[in-house]
Order: sequence, then structure tokens, then C-alpha cells
Amino acid sequence: MNATDRYATYPSLRGAGVVVSGGATGLGAQFVTEFAAQGARVGFVDVQEDAGRALVEAVAAAGHPRPEFRRADVRDLAGYQEVLRGLAADLGSVGVLVNNAADDTRHASTGVDPAAWDAGFRVNLDHQFFAVQALAPALRAAGGGSVVNLGSISTHVKLRDLVVYRTAKAAVEGLTRALAIELGADAVRVNCVIPGWVMTARQLEHHVDAEAEATLDREQALARRVQPADVARLVLWLAAEDSAACTGQNWIVDGGWM
Repeated sequence: MNATDRYATYPSLRGAGVVVSGGATGLGAQFVTEFAAQGARVGFVDVQEDAGRALVEAVAAAGHPRPEFRRADVRDLAGYQEVLRGLAADLGSVGVLVNNAADDTRHASTGVDPAAWDAGFRVNLDHQFFAVQALAPALRAAGGGSVVNLGSISTHVKLRDLVVYRTAKAAVEGLTRALAIELGADAVRVNCVIPGWVMTARQLEHHVDAEAEATLDREQALARRVQPADVARLVLWLAAEDSAACTGQNWIVDGGWM
């Protein structure tokens, strides 16, 4: 049995228009790849142009629908909305939005000035709302759909030097509930996925050391590490019609840490 044969295929995602932010690397790249493997028409944005274009070629070479990539900085809210509207037009329809872009750079709270605070909220919270605002007409025109906002376990556990990131990600949970109520009448579901410590290339390079490994061994219920594909499989289910009655909820993929 191939690895891809072990997991679910969702007919409702075949041909669906999907938009992913921060899709060039890490979790975002996993989402782009997994949606394309389901036969979805995927558009994604990122500031990392070389990585974005390389991912397009890799997905197409694997025999999946060729994704659409646009360079965009989610902190430029007006410019980002313009890019999203253009991407939606190019895809033809949008039924799924995955708000993934984020920056968890560590920092001491003593060094956070107003500009740094605002920048942290732009990249970790604000763009999620303005992406929904930009694409809500497309979701309504498609007859409804699914928005998946990425939160963070850091909001719920004892991690240091992340005060701006943790605060912004806590607000993502409130944003999710507010938008679920507002958009429910249009058959648009809004959910929040809260990953644990996911073993992306960035985390492995910069943050996963012996101390981090010891923390995970002590705190997680499962004796394994959370991988990008673990999170992607939950995102796929929330995007698909299999979760049609689920909205306004937090969904946790952390190996039993919380």
C-alpha cells in the first residue's frame, strides 16, 4: 500500500477553488500540495517568490493540477486584497480559504515597540480578516464554502519570547467565532486549526534543540512528533463537505500536549 492510499480522498474537493496564504514553504506548502493531490484548483500567495515558483513546478511534475502562485505581502492589506481578488478571478471560483501566513520570530517583550507590535499583528492576525473580507463575495457566489484560520498552541501552553505572536494568535480564535456567526447564513463555515509544535524545516533549523525535544517528550501524550501532513489532513477535512455541520470551532493537532 502506498502512503497516499492510507488516507482519505474527498470528492467535494475535486475541482474546488482553494486559496492558501503563506503557501510557498512549511505548513503552507504542505497544504498546497495536499489540496492539489485531491484535484483542487489551488492558488497561493507568499513573499518567497523562488520557493513559490519551485513549488508550482514540483506539484505539476507530480501530476496534480498546476497551482497558481502570486507574490504578495500579507502585511500590505490593501495590496493583498487586490491580489486575492485577482487570484479568485483567475481560479474561476473559490470555495476554500486557508489563512496560514504567520511569523513566530522569538523576541523579548522589553524590545517590542509600537511599530513591532503593529507589524506582528499584521502578519499573524490582520490579514486573516481582510482575506475573508476580500473573498467573501466569491465564497457566497460559490454557494458557500470553508475558511480555515491557523491559530497556535503557543496561546495555550508555556512558551517564552512570543508575546506578540501569542496575543495575535489568541485573537484568531475570537475572529473565527465572530466570522462563523456572521457568515453562517451564507453557508460559509469558519474554523480554527491549532497546530502543536510542527516539525517544519524552519522549526527544525531554528528552534528544535535538545531542550525542545525534552519538552515534547514530557508534555505530549503521543510519543511522536507532529508533522506538516498531520495538520494538512485535518485542514482537508474541514475544507471538504464532510465537515458541513462544523463551524466556529477550534481543532487541535498537538499530539496531546494541551
